[in-house]
Amino acid sequence: MRIENLRQHLRGLGAKPCHEQRVLRAWTQVRSLDTRHRRAEDFLPLALRNALPGLIADLNGLARLASEHPAEDGSARLLVALADGQTVESVLLPREGVCVSTQVGCAVGCLFCMTGQSGLIRQLSSGEIVAQVALARTRRKVRRVVFMGMGEPAHNLDNVLEAIDLLGTSGAIGHKNLVFSTVGDRRVFERLPSGVVKPALALSLHTTRADLRAHLLPKAQRIDPEELIELGEGYARATGYPIQYQWTLLRGVNDSDAELDGIIRLLQGKYAMMNFIPYNSNEGLGFARPSWQRAAEMAGRLHQCGILTRLRDSAGQDIDGGCGQLRARAALLKPEKIPADQSVYQSV
Repeated sequence: MRIENLRQHLRGLGAKPCHEQRVLRAWTQVRSLDTRHRRAEDFLPLALRNALPGLIADLNGLARLASEHPAEDGSARLLVALADGQTVESVLLPREGVCVSTQVGCAVGCLFCMTGQSGLIRQLSSGEIVAQVALARTRRKVRRVVFMGMGEPAHNLDNVLEAIDLLGTSGAIGHKNLVFSTVGDRRVFERLPSGVVKPALALSLHTTRADLRAHLLPKAQRIDPEELIELGEGYARATGYPIQYQWTLLRGVNDSDAELDGIIRLLQGKYAMMNFIPYNSNEGLGFARPSWQRAAEMAGRLHQCGILTRLRDSAGQDIDGGCGQLRARAALLKPEKIPADQSVYQSV
């Protein structure tokens, strides 16, 4: 279900803009739809009221909780079942955040990512993307949404931007708290500035060497690191949000002093923040994380050179929660019946 199709359906049931917004706010913010409201302009049309049970069932069926896996760091990985039986992963993050998926699988094929091993299975609709946020809000408060789960958002741009627009309006998420994460695609820099809701941008850099980046991200659009950072800098200055550069630290691959020199050369003076994320080990992929001491040394050196740097741990280390691992493990197990009572509404 695309959000635009949902809007058209509501209008077909007699909804005026105020009614449409009431339903969308109730869905995205997990609010009650009180049809006994006394204000005539807010009272839902009869046809819409009669259709609500079926509509709610459809919305609840977009993303249902298959299993939840809490971690010691306060995060929790969710295996989310879609209406067609496919599954994706969402992550409840500490400090009121959620990480959502935008595709089933991924076509980029990053060598260090479990999701990329399956290839692209299908796109998520804008409704399925928003439904992950609604599901997360049934578990805990959500004030920040990062599009950093399974999939490459730039390869599903129309649906992702439609979801961002709804979450930044009816969903009451601050625009800078909507974080669009991408390996880099020129279409992103063309489309994001033209939207009413302009999200923050996270760019997966991982190396300053064009040849190594092409090796690690074999099916990403070919953009040299220097050009990618210049494109990011333009968006950062236009929106007032610093670019978050993501760097998965891989021992013996991109944790060298030479890479640090390259980062300093490219990011010094830029409106940017570097996120160092030590690798979340995936058995069989052939990569390992550097020691925490080495990661801290790298972050410290960038700080000394005036580059804001955060050393972050991948959520769910104690449950082997790297993106795609939960779904891959579930695929090896006999499917279990998914609870049917995971409502995104408190009451109707």
